[in-house]
Amino acid sequence: MTSAGNGTAAEVVIPVTGAALGAHLAIPPQAAGLVVFVHGSGSSRHSPRNQYVARYLRDAGLGTLLFDLLNEAEEGDRGNVFDIGLLAGRLSEVLSWVRGQQAARGLPVGLFGASTGAAAALWAAADAGDGVAAVVSRGGRPDLADGRLAAVRAPTLLIVGGLDHTVLELNRQAAAQLTCEHAVEVVPGATHLFPEPGTLQQAATLARDWLVRHVR
Repeated sequence: MTSAGNGTAAEVVIPVTGAALGAHLAIPPQAAGLVVFVHGSGSSRHSPRNQYVARYLRDAGLGTLLFDLLNEAEEGDRGNVFDIGLLAGRLSEVLSWVRGQQAARGLPVGLFGASTGAAAALWAAADAGDGVAAVVSRGGRPDLADGRLAAVRAPTLLIVGGLDHTVLELNRQAAAQLTCEHAVEVVPGATHLFPEPGTLQQAATLARDWLVRHVR
């Protein structure tokens, strides 16, 4: 682990039930909070899109944790990749680990989920109650949170590409089930992975503004 001033940057291993997960923890000096990233199916902590958003958040004074939901052996079973209950449980264990780390102690925690990871984030947020300060979903599948949406207390932002028509409709349906503060933001001209010029930046800006407002 390396430190700069009061900041921390480290490649770490997080022990969870039956596995050990690779992760990168980065907390800027005098961070206001910490955002845990929950990647989607087929992705990892090395996702360039999530790393891009993480840099935005750190520049705004929020710490970030990017971790692998599954180890290499587990990823070989495609059933694990889409088992939202398994992923949400794994995330809950990671949140417990985070709260035990000296560098993160006392920091409010937000979640940033993408694709199926957004469902896991909302499921875990419902279980955590007030232990999660905010949730952001980018191109997510909140509809897969299996009836737990009404139990989410954390202010929730759903970001969807304007050209991602099916996922946009699923997000609107999911938003109708949320009872917490929430919003759906549509990025015009963006498809599911936000590859179009400028669209990922728009999504990152929306995520940053929501998390800076609520993860305090």
